[in-house]
Amino acid sequence: MPDKIVAYIDGGSRGNPGPAAAGFIISNPAGNQIEAKAFFLGRTTNNVAEYTALIKALEATKKINTEQLMIFSDSELLVRQINGRYKVKSEQIKPLYQQAISLLEKFDNWKLQHVTRDKNKEADRLVNQALNLGHDIESRPEPAVQNKKAIRLGVLISGGGTTLMNILEHIKDGRLNAQVALVISSRSTVAGVEKAKNAGLDVKIIRKKDFSDIDKFSKQIEKELIAAKVDLVIQGGWLCLWKIPKKYENKVMNIHPALLPSFGGKGMWGHHVHEAVLNAGCKVSGCTVHFCSNEYDKGPIIIQRTCPIKEGDNPDTLAARVFEQECIAYPEAIRLFALGKLIVQKNGTVKIKP
Repeated sequence: MPDKIVAYIDGGSRGNPGPAAAGFIISNPAGNQIEAKAFFLGRTTNNVAEYTALIKALEATKKINTEQLMIFSDSELLVRQINGRYKVKSEQIKPLYQQAISLLEKFDNWKLQHVTRDKNKEADRLVNQALNLGHDIESRPEPAVQNKKAIRLGVLISGGGTTLMNILEHIKDGRLNAQVALVISSRSTVAGVEKAKNAGLDVKIIRKKDFSDIDKFSKQIEKELIAAKVDLVIQGGWLCLWKIPKKYENKVMNIHPALLPSFGGKGMWGHHVHEAVLNAGCKVSGCTVHFCSNEYDKGPIIIQRTCPIKEGDNPDTLAARVFEQECIAYPEAIRLFALGKLIVQKNGTVKIKP
């Protein structure tokens, strides 16, 4: 999970009261936009719009599971009221204030700070866009590497292709400057193959049982990756150990549905992992994106995200909650790789460049 999430919020009314809108922009510490939305509120006041922006931002941020939340607003009144330096007198604002405080209490570490309007231009622009259009909007971030060539991905699958579909969604929405150049499946009849073909992707079936040894199996995978000019290999539910060639050292990623180095290794996949986590009495779980080595679930860790384990959880409910974090972590790791921000150090750890 990100150490810190930064949110810029804004609200405005043309007439006070008049047509109003509220919006927020949520980013990670590196400045990469996670979510940006604005909501057309109809006829109301500036203060209602400002509080609505805060509430909407808190509701969205709570889903991300972060350690620290930093919020910036150009409403000096709202900042003073939330920070307890000015009493809320308006009966219209009191319920919104209480809702905002209730949401903030769910965060372990938060801070709300006032900024001048010139430091809040993007949120202000988003709000004005919603006002001009007269309806809610969601802003897609401009890819930071739009002017660069899209990174070519080779995706290895053995099952339903849910990770592949998540990556394709990020690419389609402009959140990831990449293209899936090749899909390799270790099984011919799994749902992921059909999904990949329906998406118009080049799909190759390479089954381990069709080769006399792991070397020949690995060579065939390498041959197809090179032919497709793959820059980065993404293992998405890939269940076969293969020998990673020198050409793709620290260029093969995997995502594991637990917090490595715990609950990894041969046989630890899918529901087996979640059963082991629950049986161990863990209070949190999550996912790990790491560079692959030639051992199961080994290699330098890139990103980890956590989620709580709840009373009454079973492997299926826990798996669904972990997968929500996977859908955030894997694209982020690919994005960092594409930007050249991942440095594998001599001690085998990954440093993320600012």
